[in-house]
Amino acid sequence: MTLLPAPPAQAQAAAKPAVASQKPARAQPQPVAKAHIPVDTVHIPNAAQSALREATGTQVQTAKEARGGDRQAQRLLAKETAAKKA
Repeated sequence: MTLLPAPPAQAQAAAKPAVASQKPARAQPQPVAKAHIPVDTVHIPNAAQSALREATGTQVQTAKEARGGDRQAQRLLAKETAAKKA
């Protein structure tokens, strides 16, 4: 079996991909599809917001409120002081 040389058209076609691969490929930024993120809205009543603030308040804030005349803060401060003595 004898191998014949390839015709010139096929030889050129085979050479082109090698030349093209030598050029640096410039990546085009792909547009990012924006995903729809559902947003839920929750209404927290004022009483619940107040309770949360009271529960997460610091002792410094409680003392400040007690000096300002807040009865609940005064009771809490007295309770904490009594617990420290015990």
